[in-house]
Amino acid sequence: MALEKLGAAPHAGFVLAADTVVAAGARILPKTLTAAEAEACLRLLSGRRHDVLTAIAIRAPAGQVLTRTVASVVGFARLDERQVSAYLAGGEWHGKAGGYAIQGQAAGFIDFLSGSYSGVVGLPLHETAKLLRGLGYVI
Repeated sequence: MALEKLGAAPHAGFVLAADTVVAAGARILPKTLTAAEAEACLRLLSGRRHDVLTAIAIRAPAGQVLTRTVASVVGFARLDERQVSAYLAGGEWHGKAGGYAIQGQAAGFIDFLSGSYSGVVGLPLHETAKLLRGLGYVI
């Protein structure tokens, strides 16, 4: 998806595209558009670990493209009904992979993180900077 986004962007300057997916076991969770989808995701993630994969694609002005996928593991505490209801009422889940935003209220659900925090947010900053430097961009 990151490469598709990159391909749709104008060919001017450096262009960066990224996309994040949440996987619980063999299931890829949606970018939630309804409260029912978000609730299903939260209930699935409650009390377990899952994978968050963020793909980065960068195109240099000369057309060279570099890509990288960054994997992280996130563990949710077991959520009770009040936590799920309150999170859904806040609307922060809308359009988020797996139905949550780690940088917001869902931070209180996280009891384990291995990997890139910024990758779970949606753009792994360290890895992005390394790709940009590899393409000659001065940071």
